[in-house]
Amino acid sequence: MTENALSPDEALAMLLDGNRRFVDGTREHPHQDADYRAAIAPAQHPFAVLFGCSDSRLAAEIIFDRGLGDLFVVRTAGHVLGPEVLGSIEYGVEVLGAPLVAVLGHDSCGAIAAAQQAMVSGSRPTGFTRDVVERVMLSVLAARDGLADGDTAVEEHTRYTVDLLVDRSHAIAKRVADGTCAVAGLTYRLGEGSARVIASQGLRTD
Repeated sequence: MTENALSPDEALAMLLDGNRRFVDGTREHPHQDADYRAAIAPAQHPFAVLFGCSDSRLAAEIIFDRGLGDLFVVRTAGHVLGPEVLGSIEYGVEVLGAPLVAVLGHDSCGAIAAAQQAMVSGSRPTGFTRDVVERVMLSVLAARDGLADGDTAVEEHTRYTVDLLVDRSHAIAKRVADGTCAVAGLTYRLGEGSARVIASQGLRTD
């Protein structure tokens, strides 16, 4: 396993600093030049695994002002977990040595809205979209006033995913326990471009 020199808290600070630059319009566009591209071609050492929703407005390297080799990005609709997703995140943590897993939810999430609608109507989408909605449903059910408040449901789903990652993955749980990795849940405001931490496991501030 490759070890990253950053602590989990330092990795989160770097992520949030980049988001502040994005919000303020002072982006640095780091690690996007030809020389850096050539330098990292032999190996990657991302400082964070970013597990987020597939929403087209949630491009990780843009909203966190990062570049090549900085983030190991895994995205699914509604950031729902499955074996392949867990395996990909474990690869980022175990093999690449990323000290942080950031779970990124956002407002106006279509998967959350679909789950809420399914609860109201009693019907389910067809095809594999149904699998996404059913996996989000547990979070919607757990959210206080989840049917009335989409933002509450999004936050609950993000917290649920943070806990599920540690519960389901022995590899991640082990590294959280020994302090070499943390899992942080963030929510993103599409209109503002801002991300904030709402849940975490393994940070020194926990």
